[in-house]
Amino acid sequence: MSGNNTSESFIIPASRFISNFFNPINSLCLYFISHSYLNYSLRTALSEFLPMLLILILPVILWISWNVRKGKYTNMDVSNRKQRHSLYIVVVAAAVCYLIINYLIDQQVDVVVLFLLLLLILMQISNFFIKSSMHTSLNVYTAALFFVLSPLAGAGWFIIAVLVGLTRVILKRHTAREVIMGSVLAAVVSFMYLYTHIQMQ
Repeated sequence: MSGNNTSESFIIPASRFISNFFNPINSLCLYFISHSYLNYSLRTALSEFLPMLLILILPVILWISWNVRKGKYTNMDVSNRKQRHSLYIVVVAAAVCYLIINYLIDQQVDVVVLFLLLLLILMQISNFFIKSSMHTSLNVYTAALFFVLSPLAGAGWFIIAVLVGLTRVILKRHTAREVIMGSVLAAVVSFMYLYTHIQMQ
């Protein structure tokens, strides 16, 4: 009996740590940092990442934090399906703004964010019927992004995505069905992204 309690006392904190650390924003930031480190000088990396930080990442973090403080969102995960509707609208709007501004600056479309936008739109549609796991979905997509950098890194991140999906069920933030739905949506978009990436080479 005590063995079960010890196991549970380890599993829940470990699940909470994995789920919190590999939240969608952190995971995507880790990819962008890795991509920048491998492909750009420090100055170029900063110039590429700064617009994303100011237009896409910070506004979303501030929006969630403000709504949690006001009591409109239950938590930083925005676990409530109805509460997610407004979150998706804000994230999609921020992604569109970033794509437009980035195009005006670089004269090319940021394909990574374009497919991220597509995934977010699909998840918004899905949210009317089932609360797909955003943590799982965006980590599966991040695995595809890392796969382009290194197949080994992509496989490693896919394992992380599976672990994240399990933690969402363990912590009762999602059902297994919601995690699977998020994974399926991300798998479709990831395949499209990888196919497009290959065609662009």
